[in-house]
Amino acid sequence: MSTNNKVIIAYLYTKFDIKENLINFINHYQKNSPGYDHILVICYKLLETSQVNLLRSITKRVAHIEYIDPFRDNDFDFGSYKRIAEKYPNSPIFFTLGHSYPVSQNWLNKLMNHFDKKTLVGTSASYESIFSSFLSKKKFKILFNFRKFFFLKKNFPNFPNPHMRTINFMLYGSDYLEFISDKSFINKKDAWICESGFNSLTNYFKLKNYNIYVVNSDNDAFSIKDFKLSNTYCFSNQSKQLFSDKHSRKYDAANDSDKIKISSTVWG
Repeated sequence: MSTNNKVIIAYLYTKFDIKENLINFINHYQKNSPGYDHILVICYKLLETSQVNLLRSITKRVAHIEYIDPFRDNDFDFGSYKRIAEKYPNSPIFFTLGHSYPVSQNWLNKLMNHFDKKTLVGTSASYESIFSSFLSKKKFKILFNFRKFFFLKKNFPNFPNPHMRTINFMLYGSDYLEFISDKSFINKKDAWICESGFNSLTNYFKLKNYNIYVVNSDNDAFSIKDFKLSNTYCFSNQSKQLFSDKHSRKYDAANDSDKIKISSTVWG
């Protein structure tokens, strides 16, 4: 595989992250070998030059390409991913965020075992519906939030709402560019829609008949109807994770009662 289409690991660190996030990613990246030939791209978003200079003392421990996002407004992770995809349109790109890190050996190799043309793969998914979760709140809260009610009803499916969690996912750069071409990100709601709305990443590629899989640490791939059984997110003990993130760690730290509530919200 030439450098023009070698697999890209695109790690995004923004001004909203803390230094420990980057330290954790680098430590776990070194501890848990990806097991597949790749280029690591560390992307900095909305940081000043002085801040990047300080972070280089952490990133110098690993071979990587540095990408400083030139866009100075916050168009969230999806906007930065677009500009990374423009640099590597012919490559498979594994997109990952600041607070996530690998927890399984050969994790990239396991993903690549199930990746091909017309494929979307990720490390975790959910059936959660933001709209259904809102409806489950006490009625008086809904009565005072009609604007939110109509926004959610317009943009988000009812439960079950299967979608790849966009904390970690892999696509060809050109596929991501096709998906993102008509989208803009003004506020956090736009990012929510992109992850789990009617026009989500998952639904877009589902309509295009792409293979959509969650891959777990056993090197097994799970299609949409079996996402839960991957045991990678908010189900049982999450023992089959390839990647950890702040939400999965919150589930790990919860007591048994709260785990049941969280799992019910995510999977029903």
